Amino acid sequence: MDAPALPPADLYINRELSQLEFNKRVLAQALDENVPLLERLRFLCITCTNLDEFFEIRVAALKQRIELGAPAQGPEKLSAQQIFDAIRHSMLGIVRQQYELLNNVLFPELTKAGVQFLQSEEWNAEQAEWLQEYFLEQVVPVLTPLTFDPSRPFPRVLNKSLNFIVRLRGKDAFGRRRHQAMVQAPRSLPRIIRLPEHLSTPGRHNYVFLSSIIRVHVATLFPGLSVGGCYQFRVTRNSNLYVDDEEIGDLAHALEGQLAASRHGAAVRLEVSHECPPDLQEFLLENFGLAEHDTYLVDGPVNLNRLATVCEIEDSWELLYPPFAQGLPEELLTKENIFDLLAKKNVLLHHPYQSFAPTIDFIKTASSDSDVLAIKITLYRTGAESPIVDHLVHAARSGKEVTVIIELMARFDEAANIALANRLQEAGAHVVYGLVGYKTHAKMTLVVRRESDKLVRYVHLGTGNYHHATTRVYTDYGYMSSSRRLGEDVHQLFMQLTSLTESSDMSRMMAAPFNLYSSLLEKIEREAQNARDGKKARIIAKINSLNEQGMIDALYEASQAGVKIDLIVRGICSLRPGVPGLSENIHVRSIVGRFLEHSRVYYFLNDDDEEFYCASADWMERNLLRRNESCFEIRQKAMKDQIRADLELFLSDNCQAWVLHGDGSYERLSPAVDEERISAQDVFLEQLALPN
Repeated sequence: MDAPALPPADLYINRELSQLEFNKRVLAQALDENVPLLERLRFLCITCTNLDEFFEIRVAALKQRIELGAPAQGPEKLSAQQIFDAIRHSMLGIVRQQYELLNNVLFPELTKAGVQFLQSEEWNAEQAEWLQEYFLEQVVPVLTPLTFDPSRPFPRVLNKSLNFIVRLRGKDAFGRRRHQAMVQAPRSLPRIIRLPEHLSTPGRHNYVFLSSIIRVHVATLFPGLSVGGCYQFRVTRNSNLYVDDEEIGDLAHALEGQLAASRHGAAVRLEVSHECPPDLQEFLLENFGLAEHDTYLVDGPVNLNRLATVCEIEDSWELLYPPFAQGLPEELLTKENIFDLLAKKNVLLHHPYQSFAPTIDFIKTASSDSDVLAIKITLYRTGAESPIVDHLVHAARSGKEVTVIIELMARFDEAANIALANRLQEAGAHVVYGLVGYKTHAKMTLVVRRESDKLVRYVHLGTGNYHHATTRVYTDYGYMSSSRRLGEDVHQLFMQLTSLTESSDMSRMMAAPFNLYSSLLEKIEREAQNARDGKKARIIAKINSLNEQGMIDALYEASQAGVKIDLIVRGICSLRPGVPGLSENIHVRSIVGRFLEHSRVYYFLNDDDEEFYCASADWMERNLLRRNESCFEIRQKAMKDQIRADLELFLSDNCQAWVLHGDGSYERLSPAVDEERISAQDVFLEQLALPN
């Protein structure tokens, strides 16, 4: 069947608009009364962080395209201006909903629960006195109030920093009339201050925003002048890093310069108090080179993410998700050496329900084992304090050959990764940077061990980063094996990353940017041909994002051939499901819940000769064509049965699942009155985790 002749915008959903839809689903978690109260606040904070990054990267790029008059990009062929206008329309609704939720629901409910954010008019005399003293002793010494004149122009405001625009009246000490000033809140100051116990009702937690303290006492910063108003604001800047791979000589050095510059990139958004008068808004817009459509008026703190600091109150566990202890597969419950165990059996871990500790133990044991000769690992994000890095440093200092491929261009982790690279190099490890233009996003560890008269390779492969903290909140698979063929494949991939020569003849793995994309297209076409031939055909993919046009078109063709396709896509999805004659056999759902769905799994029925793959790659253009990614096959029957059951459970979820419609909108599922309630994440907690 030929696909219907539809314009591109009707065939594909725009990436940026789909990304906004994901943030609406996250915001819906904050709106959900079934979610514990402080977790609702945390979800609200996450939407703020997500949208910050969205403006820093995606909107910043759009504005550049608009300024350059660049032609329409993307498969949907929408102009940058069309996309920007749609984002603006959607964002106004999101911002309004965020602050209505905060002010009308979360703050009142938190107050009832004993967690109160005191506004200045609510301070009693003792609290006001303590806060004034706090301002004078802790805040004033690090504040820098600034007035403007031709010799002292508007200052360079840091990206996402808290600032205040102040209206002044009168003349300064030099007899010059002043109209505006600015106060920058130092990054060293906490944005939320908890009042001491003697100033709070017993059993309650009272907090005050730094912005409230500064606003109330700002007049003390301008003696001799009259303050006519003080309004908080922050500016979001372009944080894209631009590195020319042809001109660069030292990637780390070039990145350090780019990171410093990115804090003062071109402004892309102004958030300002809704009480700020129009003339002061115009003053700010003019100085930041922005227009009215770049302004978002907020009724509350300009950076909602700062509220996350109160989401771990020690004696308010009833306001949080119930704690749990991570489980372990049965084979790991013994005290057996990890290498002895892997010599007999492969291990599959499902995080966060099962612990990441075996992965850390795998590397720790390798770092101390006298028979281990070499350790190779890829690091994309690890966190500031990483036990894995500690073990790699120990291994290098112990004389083992340690090779670490570090991706310096991991967005927003660049500075941490530069420091990490320096530490490993000082310990004697071989540090290789990811190739500029082809980020190293693969998740792999290879351990080479001498056993008798031969060398044995042990591997760990994963769908997520080697970050011990995120493994408690991200869902991922980790796989450990001593398979000879798999070890050979992983060895080839490391050779590819260090010598830049293409791997060939891999039997257990696929890799981007070489054969992963073409192999996936071949497998999708095989399912389509099986359907045409009357054979059994089905595709299930669990990924974070889907926007690569070739993959979408192949799925459309498979749908038209009769293949049943189920896609579990957490975030961006540019495919339109359920369109008659195009994609009526494709169903797309997104799971948004307590944990961030992060695992990537590909399943092909292949006329009952099932194939299962786990990977580091989403089905995005960047992952399939411009990154170094790893994809490994699962062949053991018990593990295949487990992953199949996991996928079917996600497809049965009727509590945390959102169904994508062909018009780009999402509908949240909810169980009928007589229907069993199924939450995939809750089931995994019951099956795999331990009661705390």
